[in-house]
Amino acid sequence: MAARIERLVTSGTFSLDGGTWEVDNNVWIVGDDDEVIVVDPAHSAAEVSEAVGGRRTVAILLTHGHDDHIRAARETAERLGAPLHLHAADAMLWETVHEAAPDAEIAEGDAFSVAGVELTALHTPGHSPGSTSFSAPGLGAVFTGDTLFQGGPGATGRSFSDFPLIIESIRGKLLTLPAETVVYTGHGDTTTIGDEAPHLEEWIARGH
Repeated sequence: MAARIERLVTSGTFSLDGGTWEVDNNVWIVGDDDEVIVVDPAHSAAEVSEAVGGRRTVAILLTHGHDDHIRAARETAERLGAPLHLHAADAMLWETVHEAAPDAEIAEGDAFSVAGVELTALHTPGHSPGSTSFSAPGLGAVFTGDTLFQGGPGATGRSFSDFPLIIESIRGKLLTLPAETVVYTGHGDTTTIGDEAPHLEEWIARGH
């Protein structure tokens, strides 16, 4: 059976720099009826586990270390019996939530295979130092976490973020993907590379 992408939306809070906000997060489940990869199992390990069901979880991939994306990650990994992967540059964010380190570090070019397709890690810092996107050409997809949304780049007004850096990440790593590539975001609706690419200079002029 061909691989597919399933969306689960979970709700909770995001806290950083002394503030806390209510947020809805996208959890992406990539695979078939037998095996899956879970991208960003946010907020509720129980909801993620229910969505995965009896399928084998090959890996849990974290796009970055903000607490809304990682707080439920360890419990999810234990429930699903799967290794947790996070870029080492976000270790300081991870350590504010968890004592034990993730199971593996993500590096540029790392490839993760599931159900006959491959997800390749693209280091796309800016929203956070370790922010990572996962390109899946076989599905015409890229999972961008909070690096690229419908309408522009992710937020860079908080600690450990950098606006020029996120613009360079988007320009060099994401907008070079085929225009028809669907962008599966950390929050909100999907978009495409072709829909976002024409607006790069507007984002730069806006400066945030």
